[in-house]
Amino acid sequence: MLKVDQPLNLDKLKVFAAGVDHSEGVTVTLDGTLYAGGEAGQIYRIDNDQPVTVANLAGFMLGLASDALNRVYAIDSANKCVWRYDPLTQESTKWLEGPNNMPLNVPNWGSFGPDGSYYLTDSGSWNESDGLIWVKHPHEALKIFTRESPNFPNGCAVSYDGTKLFVVESAPSSICEININPDGSAGTRRILIELGNLVPDGIREVEDGSLIISFFQPNLVAHLTKEGVLVTLALDPQGVLLFAPTNFDFMGVDRKTIVFANLGCWHLTRANFNIAGVLPHFPTSELIGS
Repeated sequence: MLKVDQPLNLDKLKVFAAGVDHSEGVTVTLDGTLYAGGEAGQIYRIDNDQPVTVANLAGFMLGLASDALNRVYAIDSANKCVWRYDPLTQESTKWLEGPNNMPLNVPNWGSFGPDGSYYLTDSGSWNESDGLIWVKHPHEALKIFTRESPNFPNGCAVSYDGTKLFVVESAPSSICEININPDGSAGTRRILIELGNLVPDGIREVEDGSLIISFFQPNLVAHLTKEGVLVTLALDPQGVLLFAPTNFDFMGVDRKTIVFANLGCWHLTRANFNIAGVLPHFPTSELIGS
């Protein structure tokens, strides 16, 4: 049963990185560097809480991920591709595009698994249930992982043990999990919670196996407990500190500091709810295949 408590907890939120251009995605690399994207194709590195533009690729950056070499994988929904930015060379190259006979439609968010596989949501059209999820297994071409998550698949996260892909479906909205079979194929899809008129966007697993979810509307961050109860962590009805929060990542030695992208404004938001996130998977270049 859906239950949303109503504490605002705005005192737990702090604005920083003023000047980012309507960021949709953030990633914290293995060395602790924070990156964010921009709606005109920017990739920002955040230095001392200030954004520094390290690339501008004339697109619209959505999801960000990173690997064991601290390279950033930025999904560009305008150019229908995934860029890879290398901080050592300061160069950006196209890392992934759709097959020639089926280009990416609305590439949105990507997440690495422990074996180096990269799962990519392709959202489709709003309320049309025509989305799908791609996968790029190491040393293989991009292919469809599943069509069984069609309802505007948005944020996603591979579980810490690598056996499940958690997926946000935004329209109609729900949180689901898809089993990842030992051979890398998609297993069953299970709905964890249906969310009515809420618009979820980002998702990450925390240490006890439960989930934190960000909601584009109504400017909400919530904890989905293992018992299936949705508990508010922060809610900003005025949209001052959280304004259309999309995706997020954990920072710090204890991984309890969370950084949120806000698609509706020009800053990032930092919070600490005393909940530790699990480490994402940072694949090596050997696993990725390059």
